Order: sequence, then structure tokens, then C-alpha cells
Amino acid sequence: MVKYQISLEHGAEWIPVGTITGENSESAVFRYEASYLEASPAGPISVSLPLQREAFSAARTRTFFNGLLPEGFTRRAVAAWMRTDEDDYLGILYGLGRECLGALRISREGERPGEAYEALSMEEVRALAAEGASKSAELVAQSHLSLTGATGKAGLYYKADRDRWYLPVGTAPSTHIVKQSHIRFQDIVTNEQLSQRTAYHLGIAVPESFIVNTGRGQEDEILFATKRFDRFVRDGGPKVDGLPRPQRLHQENLAQALGIPSSAKYEADPSQGYMRQMFSLLRRVSANPVEDQLKLWDRIVFAWLLGNTDAHIKNYSLLYSPDLKGIRLSPAYDMLSTCLYTNSTRTMAFSIGGEPDIRNVTDDSFRLAAKDAGLGEKLAMARLAEMRERFPGALLAAAGELEEAGFQRAGMLAEKIGKKANW
Repeated sequence: MVKYQISLEHGAEWIPVGTITGENSESAVFRYEASYLEASPAGPISVSLPLQREAFSAARTRTFFNGLLPEGFTRRAVAAWMRTDEDDYLGILYGLGRECLGALRISREGERPGEAYEALSMEEVRALAAEGASKSAELVAQSHLSLTGATGKAGLYYKADRDRWYLPVGTAPSTHIVKQSHIRFQDIVTNEQLSQRTAYHLGIAVPESFIVNTGRGQEDEILFATKRFDRFVRDGGPKVDGLPRPQRLHQENLAQALGIPSSAKYEADPSQGYMRQMFSLLRRVSANPVEDQLKLWDRIVFAWLLGNTDAHIKNYSLLYSPDLKGIRLSPAYDMLSTCLYTNSTRTMAFSIGGEPDIRNVTDDSFRLAAKDAGLGEKLAMARLAEMRERFPGALLAAAGELEEAGFQRAGMLAEKIGKKANW
């Protein structure tokens, strides 16, 4: 029999939200606590898990909570270290669930883990860059961090005025998500920062990001760091080990909100209509549905212009207000030009106007997509035209910033993206 307590951080306090109980991961179900349902500020922890007294099915429980876990090699490595099966999502989640994306914590009843920050030497940070996913999986296991995605990443605390990195311990929140370069994809760190800055110059909301150079700027010596938009530091707030302690904001990706398993984050067939579902979701739950739908449209257009075929539905998220009552589309993240790599797919994560191949997408594809998404064609196509016109200048501006910072290959990457040579 398994039983786990689900808690939500609110104002630096942990509030019991519900429990997951069952014989094992296959049968376990989530149920809200009666005390949480009766609390006046209570809001659901997911669009797919509305407030109700009845327990949710094992399948719906698994879809949401499994969506909090890392994927791919990191998950396999963590499962091996924990001596559990990689399909035992609850066992892994319990091991990693002290620091999830969003504001949730998974624990045993009565557990009171402490909080600390352990300073990392530059040699340890450099090892994270050099060893890739292996090192990040080690840090994930050591610090009980649960970060979704298939690439190697770790949650760390950064003190900018000291230029110092720390490893969060216990339930201490991280401030940044740090990713490594990738063995099979050259320049991926520069690629992601170039993409992020290009989006910024196009007016797309993005979190602060930068490249961490642990040596001479070589591929195995740099990391991509993104400031977490689901963490904030309040003036006069608590401190841990002399460091300002961030507070958590809740978030969920659109796969979780739509009740779609992580294994189905890529649209298998255009008839599934992932774009239509995403826009319909925003119309239903966003505190500003008009603005958020236009932001989502811009990001989809940007992914096409950039040549990003990996912009799946887990790479779009909802960000909640502290009381869980207000929901907005989160800032953009996990953006890069996958089409720079000859061995990457040209099939997009979801189709545009029924067309899954990025090379075959036309203005007519976007017209059909706008209609299917419920957007006005005139407005949608005007935004497409504007972004297409401004894209080259934004790309060059971003490349210039990176070159000035010492990353000279950014200009070459920008030229390749601009030419769309591999499409």
C-alpha cells in the first residue's frame, strides 16, 4: 500500500492539498483533502484535476503527476540509483518531489525535511557542463529535484552579486534551471540562447537567460541557465543559510492541463488537433484569454520561423497566481532551431493547418490553423506577416549580442537559420 501527501507552498507555508493512495503506481489515485476543499482561497492544482470530493482515476492521477518527472536518460539514471523501476512514477516522484516545477511537494505524512544551500565550486559546475546528463541526473537525485524534460538539466540557486552557484537541499527552492550541451547536437547551448534572445527582440515574453562559461567557452565548458518564472524573491522575506529564500508559484504544462500523457506530447495525427485544444483551453481558463491566445499564436509562428520542430505541448505552460485563482500563459521557454541539425526530424510537434511537415507549411496552412483555433483570420495573418518581416533583424540582433559576449559561432548559426538551408 502506498500513501503520499501532496502539499502546496503558499506564502512560504506548506498547505496539505490531498493524498495519493493505492496498492502501487498502477492503481494509486489522487483525492483532495476535505480541509483543502473547505478553505476559501483553495483552487485546483490542475485544470485536469478540478476541485471535487471524489478520488480521480488512476489514469488521470498518473497523467498529471507523471508529468512532473524528468524523462529519457535522466529518469533512467535516477531510477537506477534509487533501485526502482523507471515506470514506478510514484517511487521516483517521492524520491525527487521536494522541488518540482511549480509549487507542489510530494512526501510521506509527517515528514519535515529541512532546507539548505550548499555552495558549488567552479570545478563542480564545470563537471556539470562536461559530463552532461550523467552529472545532472546525479544532482537531481542528490537534491531531490524533479524537473521535466528529456535533456540533462539541474535546478540550482544563483547569487548574482557573488556570481556563485548553490545546490538546493531538502525543500529549498532553486532559482535557475541549468542545461548542458549535448553530445549529438553541436552548439546547442548557443543555439538556445540565440533563439531565446531572438524571441525577446520580437516582443515574446521570455525569462532571463544567459550562458555560463566555466572555462574558455568550449562546447564542454558552457551551460545554458534560465531564471525560473515560477520562483520569486519577496523583499524582507525569509533567508536560508544567509541567502534570500525564493517563494514558489504553481505552474503546469499544457499536456498536464489537457490530460494528455507525457508519452503523447507529440501529435501523432493531425486529427488530434493539438493546436485547437490549446487555444480552446486558453479561452476557458485564462484570466486574459484574448491576450494569451495572441501570445500563443506568436510563439507558434516563431517556432516555424526558427525551424523548431520540438515545440511540443509540454513546452507551453500555464502560470498560476499565488491563490491559484488566476491563470495566464507562462513566459516562453525551451526554444531552439532543431532544423540546424541534419539528423533531426522535419515533422513538427503538432501540425499547422493539418500540415505536419515544416517544409510544406504555407500561408494557407496558417489560415486554416487560425480558423481551426478560433482566431480571426485577418488579425492572425497580419501578426504572421509582421513577425516574418521582423524576424531577420531580431535574429541578427541576438547573434550580435552573443558574438560581443565571445560566442563567435552565433553569427554562423544565425546565418544558417536565416537561409533555412536544411528545410
